[in-house]
Amino acid sequence: MGGLPETMLAIDPACPGGPEVLVPVERPVPRPGPRELLVRVAAAGVNRPDLMQRQGHYPPPPGTTSILGLELAGEVVALGEGAESALIGQPVCALVAGGAYAEYAVVPAGQCLPVPDAITMVEAAAIPETLFTVWTNLFERAYAVEGDTVLVHGGTSGIGTMAILLGGLFGLEVIVTVGSDAKAARALEIGAAHAINYREQDFVEEVKRITGGRGVAAVLDMIGGDYFPRNLACLADEGRHVSIASQRGNMAEFRIFDVMRRRLTLTGSTLRGRSVEFKSLVADELCRTVWPHVREGRLKPVIDTTFPLAEAAAAHARLEEGTHVGKVVLTVG
Repeated sequence: MGGLPETMLAIDPACPGGPEVLVPVERPVPRPGPRELLVRVAAAGVNRPDLMQRQGHYPPPPGTTSILGLELAGEVVALGEGAESALIGQPVCALVAGGAYAEYAVVPAGQCLPVPDAITMVEAAAIPETLFTVWTNLFERAYAVEGDTVLVHGGTSGIGTMAILLGGLFGLEVIVTVGSDAKAARALEIGAAHAINYREQDFVEEVKRITGGRGVAAVLDMIGGDYFPRNLACLADEGRHVSIASQRGNMAEFRIFDVMRRRLTLTGSTLRGRSVEFKSLVADELCRTVWPHVREGRLKPVIDTTFPLAEAAAAHARLEEGTHVGKVVLTVG
């Protein structure tokens, strides 16, 4: 830790509230533990779980820093015991359980991915949370494979745009729902096969029309509530439904016999509380399967806007507006 400062600026709100509680404060520079890295943060992605934590609805897992932020990119500047010495000075991006909204952050070494020349630090910081989420849920839990047609809600969100991009790389036909014609046009530009304006069209009927009545192989859903039975109506027989959030509520009514008769699979997951070992295994898989596309410049996240760390409040307000397309990112330093 020689040559590094003792303190740093971070976004660590003292109490829940609106975006205005996000002001820079001074915190000790953290020290890496066994098989951990200390990263000088260059950029940090902003995600909806950050908004929920700020509001007091999504506390960090036990033992995790209260500093906000689930993904970052930067340079490795110190090592914990057992970490590879060759990592010093290397640019990395990483999924973290917290702590990314800061000048320095501790990262489990296994959750890091190298930042290639093909992408910027801002782009690198916008990848981990959505990539880990979409890969583990759409490709692993929903078993999406080349030739499948899938439905993804929130098509111009960070998750939605990543699903579109990965779908294009791995041969999926991606149908998305969005809240305006302008967003539908942007989703199509990004690579969606079809974009449904849910304010103007019944997405269930549109999915049936698009698929010739067959339905989709999988639904990736972050809405929940009354969307759940409608999503099931969009599925083909043997279809898979994956829940990753419940913005419209945790309760839903559906006919159990329909699930049995059509042999549907209902599953879901959360990522933040999973073990370092699990996340490291996912990182290894992504390094083999997805990262070659990143290195060659074929996969770059959609960036909506960037804000300096000191303007984290404005970044959260931008996300809460709901008019963004892609990722909002904080720049540090």
